[in-house]
Amino acid sequence: MSERRYDPQLSAVGDAPAPSSEPVTQRIEGHAALVGDGMPINRVLPSRLRRLVGPWCFLDHIGPAMIDNVGPLRVAPHPHIGLQTVTWLTAGEILHRDSLGSLQMIRPGQLNVMTSGRAISHSEESPGAAAGEIHGVQFWTVLPESARFMEPMFDHYPVLPTIARDQLSITVISGEYGGERSPARHFWPIVGLEISAGVVDTQLSLDPAFEHALLVIDGTANIDGEALLPNVMLYLGAGRSRIQLACDAGCRIILIGGKPFEEEVLMWWNFVGRTREELTRACVEWNAGQGGFGDVKGYDGSRLIAPMPPWASAPG
Repeated sequence: MSERRYDPQLSAVGDAPAPSSEPVTQRIEGHAALVGDGMPINRVLPSRLRRLVGPWCFLDHIGPAMIDNVGPLRVAPHPHIGLQTVTWLTAGEILHRDSLGSLQMIRPGQLNVMTSGRAISHSEESPGAAAGEIHGVQFWTVLPESARFMEPMFDHYPVLPTIARDQLSITVISGEYGGERSPARHFWPIVGLEISAGVVDTQLSLDPAFEHALLVIDGTANIDGEALLPNVMLYLGAGRSRIQLACDAGCRIILIGGKPFEEEVLMWWNFVGRTREELTRACVEWNAGQGGFGDVKGYDGSRLIAPMPPWASAPG
Protein backbone atom coordinates (compact mmCIF):
# COMPACT_ATOMS: atom_id res chain seq x y z
CA MET A 1 0.00 0.00 0.00
CA SER A 2 1.04 3.59 -0.49
CA GLU A 3 0.00 6.38 1.77
CA ARG A 4 -0.93 9.99 1.35
CA ARG A 5 -0.64 10.85 5.03
CA TYR A 6 2.64 9.24 5.96
CA ASP A 7 5.98 10.98 5.45
CA PRO A 8 8.25 8.84 3.27
CA GLN A 9 11.75 8.29 4.58
CA LEU A 10 14.87 6.63 3.33
CA SER A 11 15.29 3.18 4.84
CA ALA A 12 18.73 1.59 4.63
CA VAL A 13 19.66 -1.83 5.93
CA GLY A 14 22.92 -0.45 7.27
CA ASP A 15 21.28 2.13 9.57
CA ALA A 16 19.65 -0.54 11.77
CA PRO A 17 21.07 -3.47 13.75
CA ALA A 18 22.41 -6.34 11.66
CA PRO A 19 20.51 -9.64 11.66
CA SER A 20 21.22 -11.60 14.82
CA SER A 21 22.70 -15.05 14.25
CA GLU A 22 21.76 -15.96 17.84
CA PRO A 23 18.46 -15.89 19.74
CA VAL A 24 17.52 -12.41 20.95
CA THR A 25 14.37 -10.75 22.23
CA GLN A 26 13.67 -7.33 20.71
CA ARG A 27 10.32 -5.58 21.02
CA ILE A 28 9.44 -3.21 18.18
CA GLU A 29 6.37 -1.02 18.54
CA GLY A 30 4.48 -0.13 15.40
CA HIS A 31 3.33 3.40 14.68
CA ALA A 32 -0.11 4.52 13.57
CA ALA A 33 -0.69 6.13 10.18
CA LEU A 34 -3.39 6.54 7.55
CA VAL A 35 -3.26 5.14 4.02
CA GLY A 36 -5.31 6.07 0.99
CA ASP A 37 -8.22 8.32 1.90
CA GLY A 38 -8.04 7.60 5.63
CA MET A 39 -7.73 3.87 6.38
CA PRO A 40 -5.96 3.37 9.73
CA ILE A 41 -2.92 1.13 9.73
CA ASN A 42 -0.11 0.33 12.12
CA ARG A 43 3.32 0.13 10.52
CA VAL A 44 5.78 -2.30 12.08
CA LEU A 45 8.41 -2.60 9.34
CA PRO A 46 10.57 -0.82 8.43
CA SER A 47 11.64 0.52 11.82
CA ARG A 48 14.79 2.25 12.96
CA LEU A 49 15.25 -0.82 15.17
CA ARG A 50 14.85 -3.39 12.39
CA ARG A 51 14.80 -2.91 8.61
CA LEU A 52 14.50 -6.55 7.52
CA VAL A 53 13.43 -9.93 8.86
CA GLY A 54 14.78 -12.35 6.29
CA PRO A 55 13.52 -10.81 3.02
CA TRP A 56 10.50 -9.16 4.70
CA CYS A 57 11.04 -5.38 4.50
CA PHE A 58 7.57 -3.91 5.15
CA LEU A 59 4.62 -4.83 7.32
CA ASP A 60 1.37 -2.88 7.69
CA HIS A 61 -1.35 -4.10 10.04
CA ILE A 62 -4.56 -2.86 8.36
CA GLY A 63 -7.35 -1.92 10.78
CA PRO A 64 -9.27 -3.51 12.27
CA ALA A 65 -11.69 -0.81 11.24
CA MET A 66 -15.36 -0.47 10.36
CA ILE A 67 -15.81 0.96 6.89
CA ASP A 68 -18.96 2.76 8.05
CA ASN A 69 -16.74 4.74 10.43
CA VAL A 70 -13.55 5.37 8.44
CA GLY A 71 -14.78 5.12 4.86
CA PRO A 72 -13.75 2.63 2.19
CA LEU A 73 -10.16 1.86 1.36
CA ARG A 74 -8.93 3.83 -1.64
CA VAL A 75 -5.26 3.66 -2.54
CA ALA A 76 -4.76 5.30 -5.93
CA PRO A 77 -2.46 3.86 -8.62
CA HIS A 78 1.15 3.88 -7.47
CA PRO A 79 4.40 2.22 -8.60
CA HIS A 80 6.79 -0.39 -7.25
CA ILE A 81 10.23 -1.70 -8.15
CA GLY A 82 12.39 -4.40 -6.60
CA LEU A 83 9.82 -6.10 -4.35
CA GLN A 84 6.84 -8.39 -3.94
CA THR A 85 3.61 -7.26 -2.25
CA VAL A 86 1.90 -9.94 -0.15
CA THR A 87 -1.67 -9.18 0.94
CA TRP A 88 -3.59 -11.26 3.50
CA LEU A 89 -7.02 -10.39 4.93
CA THR A 90 -8.86 -11.72 7.97
CA ALA A 91 -12.01 -9.62 7.34
CA GLY A 92 -13.41 -7.60 4.45
CA GLU A 93 -12.49 -7.43 0.77
CA ILE A 94 -10.00 -5.50 -1.36
CA LEU A 95 -10.13 -5.09 -5.13
CA HIS A 96 -6.70 -5.18 -6.78
CA ARG A 97 -5.99 -3.64 -10.19
CA ASP A 98 -2.58 -3.45 -11.84
CA SER A 99 -0.79 -2.36 -14.98
CA LEU A 100 -0.69 -5.95 -16.24
CA GLY A 101 -4.49 -5.79 -16.56
CA SER A 102 -5.16 -7.88 -13.45
CA LEU A 103 -8.51 -7.34 -11.73
CA GLN A 104 -8.78 -9.49 -8.61
CA MET A 105 -10.92 -9.43 -5.48
CA ILE A 106 -9.15 -10.72 -2.40
CA ARG A 107 -11.12 -12.15 0.53
CA PRO A 108 -10.19 -13.64 3.90
CA GLY A 109 -8.18 -16.83 3.58
CA GLN A 110 -6.94 -15.93 0.09
CA LEU A 111 -3.55 -14.53 -0.92
CA ASN A 112 -2.49 -11.90 -3.45
CA VAL A 113 1.17 -11.75 -4.44
CA MET A 114 2.37 -9.09 -6.87
CA THR A 115 5.95 -9.31 -8.10
CA SER A 116 7.07 -5.90 -9.30
CA GLY A 117 10.30 -7.03 -10.91
CA ARG A 118 11.66 -4.10 -12.90
CA ALA A 119 8.46 -2.01 -12.63
CA ILE A 120 4.72 -2.26 -12.04
CA SER A 121 1.85 -0.09 -10.79
CA HIS A 122 -1.38 -0.99 -9.02
CA SER A 123 -4.32 0.30 -6.99
CA GLU A 124 -6.26 -1.12 -4.04
CA GLU A 125 -9.81 -0.25 -3.03
CA SER A 126 -12.86 -1.48 -1.21
CA PRO A 127 -15.41 -2.87 -3.69
CA GLY A 128 -18.67 -1.10 -4.50
CA ALA A 129 -20.90 -0.49 -1.51
CA ALA A 130 -18.52 -2.14 0.95
CA ALA A 131 -19.49 -2.18 4.61
CA GLY A 132 -18.51 -3.99 7.76
CA GLU A 133 -15.02 -4.65 9.05
CA ILE A 134 -11.73 -4.62 7.20
CA HIS A 135 -8.72 -6.25 8.82
CA GLY A 136 -5.52 -7.81 7.58
CA VAL A 137 -1.87 -7.32 6.79
CA GLN A 138 0.19 -6.28 3.82
CA PHE A 139 3.85 -7.16 3.52
CA TRP A 140 6.62 -6.43 1.09
CA THR A 141 9.54 -8.76 0.46
CA VAL A 142 12.81 -7.71 -1.13
CA LEU A 143 13.72 -9.24 -4.47
CA PRO A 144 17.36 -10.37 -4.67
CA GLU A 145 19.61 -9.12 -7.44
CA SER A 146 18.90 -12.26 -9.46
CA ALA A 147 15.16 -11.44 -9.65
CA ARG A 148 14.70 -7.71 -9.21
CA PHE A 149 14.79 -6.85 -12.92
CA MET A 150 12.52 -9.68 -14.03
CA GLU A 151 9.22 -9.10 -15.81
CA PRO A 152 6.38 -8.20 -13.40
CA MET A 153 3.79 -10.81 -12.40
CA PHE A 154 0.59 -11.09 -10.39
CA ASP A 155 -0.67 -14.27 -8.69
CA HIS A 156 -3.83 -15.00 -6.72
CA TYR A 157 -4.02 -18.08 -4.50
CA PRO A 158 -7.59 -18.90 -3.39
CA VAL A 159 -6.55 -21.79 -1.11
CA LEU A 160 -3.49 -22.18 1.12
CA PRO A 161 -2.35 -25.19 3.16
CA THR A 162 -3.43 -25.27 6.81
CA ILE A 163 -2.14 -27.32 9.73
CA ALA A 164 -4.46 -28.06 12.65
CA ARG A 165 -3.10 -29.24 16.02
CA ASP A 166 -3.19 -28.43 19.75
CA GLN A 167 -5.97 -25.82 19.43
CA LEU A 168 -3.92 -24.14 16.69
CA SER A 169 -4.72 -23.48 13.05
CA ILE A 170 -1.56 -22.58 11.12
CA THR A 171 -1.92 -21.26 7.56
CA VAL A 172 1.27 -21.37 5.49
CA ILE A 173 1.24 -18.03 3.65
CA SER A 174 4.79 -18.20 2.31
CA GLY A 175 7.48 -20.84 2.21
CA GLU A 176 7.26 -24.16 3.99
CA TYR A 177 6.27 -25.20 7.51
CA GLY A 178 5.33 -28.48 9.21
CA GLY A 179 5.54 -30.45 5.98
CA GLU A 180 3.20 -28.07 4.12
CA ARG A 181 4.32 -25.69 1.38
CA SER A 182 2.61 -22.51 0.21
CA PRO A 183 2.01 -22.37 -3.55
CA ALA A 184 3.09 -18.71 -3.57
CA ARG A 185 6.22 -18.07 -5.59
CA HIS A 186 9.17 -16.51 -3.81
CA PHE A 187 12.81 -15.78 -4.62
CA TRP A 188 14.58 -16.05 -1.27
CA PRO A 189 14.33 -18.64 1.56
CA ILE A 190 11.28 -17.49 3.49
CA VAL A 191 8.47 -18.41 5.86
CA GLY A 192 5.20 -16.59 6.61
CA LEU A 193 2.43 -18.00 8.81
CA GLU A 194 -0.91 -16.99 10.24
CA ILE A 195 -1.46 -18.74 13.58
CA SER A 196 -4.99 -18.75 14.99
CA ALA A 197 -5.44 -20.19 18.48
CA GLY A 198 -7.86 -20.96 21.22
CA VAL A 199 -6.62 -21.15 24.78
CA VAL A 200 -3.35 -22.99 24.35
CA ASP A 201 0.13 -23.41 25.76
CA THR A 202 2.35 -25.30 23.34
CA GLN A 203 5.64 -25.32 21.46
CA LEU A 204 6.19 -24.21 17.87
CA SER A 205 9.17 -25.50 15.93
CA LEU A 206 11.36 -23.03 14.01
CA ASP A 207 14.16 -23.32 11.47
CA PRO A 208 17.29 -22.23 13.38
CA ALA A 209 18.90 -21.05 10.11
CA PHE A 210 16.16 -18.40 9.75
CA GLU A 211 15.63 -15.20 11.70
CA HIS A 212 12.02 -14.80 12.87
CA ALA A 213 9.57 -12.24 14.24
CA LEU A 214 5.99 -12.44 15.47
CA LEU A 215 3.17 -9.91 15.51
CA VAL A 216 -0.13 -10.34 17.35
CA ILE A 217 -3.03 -8.88 15.35
CA ASP A 218 -5.90 -10.17 17.55
CA GLY A 219 -6.02 -10.99 21.25
CA THR A 220 -2.96 -11.49 23.43
CA ALA A 221 -0.13 -13.99 23.51
CA ASN A 222 2.91 -14.94 25.52
CA ILE A 223 6.01 -15.98 23.61
CA ASP A 224 8.88 -17.46 25.60
CA GLY A 225 7.69 -15.49 28.62
CA GLU A 226 7.20 -12.21 26.71
CA ALA A 227 3.63 -10.89 26.87
CA LEU A 228 2.50 -9.37 23.58
CA LEU A 229 -0.44 -7.16 22.65
CA PRO A 230 -1.36 -6.18 19.08
CA ASN A 231 1.02 -3.94 17.11
CA VAL A 232 4.19 -4.87 18.99
CA MET A 233 6.49 -7.09 16.95
CA LEU A 234 8.80 -9.48 18.77
CA TYR A 235 12.04 -10.06 16.86
CA LEU A 236 13.69 -13.35 17.85
CA GLY A 237 16.87 -13.42 15.77
CA ALA A 238 18.11 -16.75 14.40
CA GLY A 239 19.33 -19.88 16.12
CA ARG A 240 16.02 -20.98 17.69
CA SER A 241 14.62 -24.41 17.01
CA ARG A 242 11.39 -23.79 18.98
CA ILE A 243 9.41 -21.26 20.99
CA GLN A 244 6.86 -21.63 23.76
CA LEU A 245 3.55 -20.08 22.76
CA ALA A 246 0.64 -19.38 25.11
CA CYS A 247 -2.54 -17.76 23.79
CA ASP A 248 -5.90 -16.54 24.99
CA ALA A 249 -9.04 -17.49 23.08
CA GLY A 250 -9.36 -15.67 19.75
CA CYS A 251 -5.65 -14.96 19.41
CA ARG A 252 -4.23 -14.43 15.92
CA ILE A 253 -0.51 -14.11 15.24
CA ILE A 254 1.56 -13.40 12.15
CA LEU A 255 4.98 -15.08 12.01
CA ILE A 256 7.54 -13.96 9.44
CA GLY A 257 11.08 -15.15 8.85
CA GLY A 258 13.70 -16.27 6.44
CA LYS A 259 17.37 -16.54 5.68
CA PRO A 260 19.04 -13.23 6.60
CA PHE A 261 19.14 -11.08 3.47
CA GLU A 262 22.67 -10.74 2.14
CA GLU A 263 22.45 -7.64 -0.07
CA GLU A 264 22.49 -3.97 0.87
CA VAL A 265 19.02 -2.49 0.38
CA LEU A 266 17.67 1.05 0.15
CA MET A 267 13.95 1.92 0.31
CA TRP A 268 12.26 5.18 -0.56
CA TRP A 269 8.46 5.55 -0.72
CA ASN A 270 7.26 2.53 -2.76
CA PHE A 271 10.63 1.67 -4.24
CA VAL A 272 13.22 -0.90 -3.16
CA GLY A 273 16.63 -0.45 -4.75
CA ARG A 274 20.33 -0.47 -4.07
CA THR A 275 21.48 3.12 -4.71
CA ARG A 276 20.13 6.64 -4.23
CA GLU A 277 20.49 7.23 -7.96
CA GLU A 278 18.22 4.28 -8.71
CA LEU A 279 15.54 5.53 -6.32
CA THR A 280 15.73 9.07 -7.70
CA ARG A 281 15.38 7.78 -11.25
CA ALA A 282 12.30 5.73 -10.29
CA CYS A 283 10.60 8.82 -8.82
CA VAL A 284 11.41 10.98 -11.85
CA GLU A 285 10.29 8.36 -14.37
CA TRP A 286 7.03 7.57 -12.57
CA ASN A 287 6.10 11.26 -12.30
CA ALA A 288 6.93 11.74 -15.99
CA GLY A 289 4.87 8.73 -17.09
CA GLN A 290 8.01 6.86 -18.13
CA GLY A 291 10.00 3.89 -16.88
CA GLY A 292 7.74 1.05 -17.95
CA PHE A 293 5.38 1.22 -14.95
CA GLY A 294 2.34 1.01 -17.23
CA ASP A 295 -1.18 2.26 -16.53
CA VAL A 296 -3.84 0.99 -14.15
CA LYS A 297 -7.14 0.83 -16.01
CA GLY A 298 -10.51 1.29 -14.34
CA TYR A 299 -9.58 3.16 -11.16
CA ASP A 300 -11.84 6.18 -10.65
CA GLY A 301 -9.30 8.82 -9.73
CA SER A 302 -5.84 10.22 -10.30
CA ARG A 303 -2.66 8.33 -9.64
CA LEU A 304 -0.28 9.23 -6.82
CA ILE A 305 2.73 11.47 -7.31
CA ALA A 306 6.08 10.17 -6.09
CA PRO A 307 7.68 12.46 -3.49
CA MET A 308 11.22 13.32 -4.50
CA PRO A 309 13.90 12.18 -2.07
CA PRO A 310 15.64 14.91 -0.06
CA TRP A 311 18.97 14.44 -1.85
CA ALA A 312 17.41 15.12 -5.28
CA SER A 313 15.89 18.17 -6.86
CA ALA A 314 12.50 17.92 -8.55
CA PRO A 315 12.85 17.96 -12.34
CA GLY A 316 12.50 21.45 -13.70
